[in-house]
Amino acid sequence: MEKLLVYISGLLFGLGVSVGGMANPAKVQNFFDVAGVWDPSLALVMGGALAVTIPGYRLVFRRQKPLFEQKFSVPTNRIIDRKLIGGSAIFGIGWGIAGFCPGASMPVVSTLNPDVLIFTAALIVGIFLAKLMMNFTENRRARTLAAE
Repeated sequence: MEKLLVYISGLLFGLGVSVGGMANPAKVQNFFDVAGVWDPSLALVMGGALAVTIPGYRLVFRRQKPLFEQKFSVPTNRIIDRKLIGGSAIFGIGWGIAGFCPGASMPVVSTLNPDVLIFTAALIVGIFLAKLMMNFTENRRARTLAAE
């Protein structure tokens, strides 16, 4: 049952991405082109997503626990640091340049569009490189602390 709900959720997300026009990178890029061919429809898509998500979260968090887990898994870190700001900036710049949000690119992979495939491959490589860099930095910090 859990896997079926995950599949249905992914299907709904993909459908929403397609219906909202987010499968077309030009739509996203035109939203950021305020001085040119500005397309405000992305704001409507995001507003619609918020209109569904906010009440949905409120409804779900009224429960004692999720349906298939023992407890809710929510972030506890509320600190706004350089890593958060830098990651957000890289995400936003990449989204504006490529026209794809990482999540929205997944349903579009099935089109086999070379631009989408390159973007998704670069996304996956970037994730692994970021993990590698974070491990390297953490190990270097640990060695420095141990040497002191």
